[in-house]
Amino acid sequence: MGELIVIEGLDGAGKRTLTEAVTTQLRDAGLRIDSLAFPRYGRSVHADLAAEALHGAHGDLAASVNAMALLFALDRAQARDELTKLLADNDIVLLDRYVASNAAYNAARLDEQADGKIVGWIGELEYERFALPTPAVQVLLDVSPELAAERARKRGELDHSRALDAYERDGQLQQRTLAVYRELAQHNWYGPWWIFRSGDDPATLAARLADLITR
Repeated sequence: MGELIVIEGLDGAGKRTLTEAVTTQLRDAGLRIDSLAFPRYGRSVHADLAAEALHGAHGDLAASVNAMALLFALDRAQARDELTKLLADNDIVLLDRYVASNAAYNAARLDEQADGKIVGWIGELEYERFALPTPAVQVLLDVSPELAAERARKRGELDHSRALDAYERDGQLQQRTLAVYRELAQHNWYGPWWIFRSGDDPATLAARLADLITR
């Protein structure tokens, strides 16, 4: 059974780029590795409904914190069998976002901290009721909200399918979300967390992950 590794961070923080770099380096080192990104847009009706709501569809759906959290949680619950198979077939499975993103963004929407009710509810819902596997390590890509917002804006200009949604357009929400992420990391929410900053070398992270599975 492989190890589940999660990369978390704000929209535009560089999670996809880091995931691709680490994946390449671990494969070059001879490890079996695969990856999956959440939300699974285009593959999950729950993820697509959430995305549509964040772009103004479905009435007042996006206004409900619990409803949006549930949609993203159901996306992951639907992927549980896929995750189980990926873990059985690989040494490492890298996830671009997972349960902590649901906790961080929705706590930020409610102006709650990492010890608030919504974080506890999401953890219980996804890890206990939906029985999702817990990560071996969660890596917080700690990038300033200003830099992440600029990257997200440019990405949206180049790819209209990734136009900014309501969360990405809200700079204050992004700042609060990063604060909650940092608290989750500080408290090792559902397992150990590592911090990765934009100036850090992906090769260093890849080496740490390789060492993790060979202990």
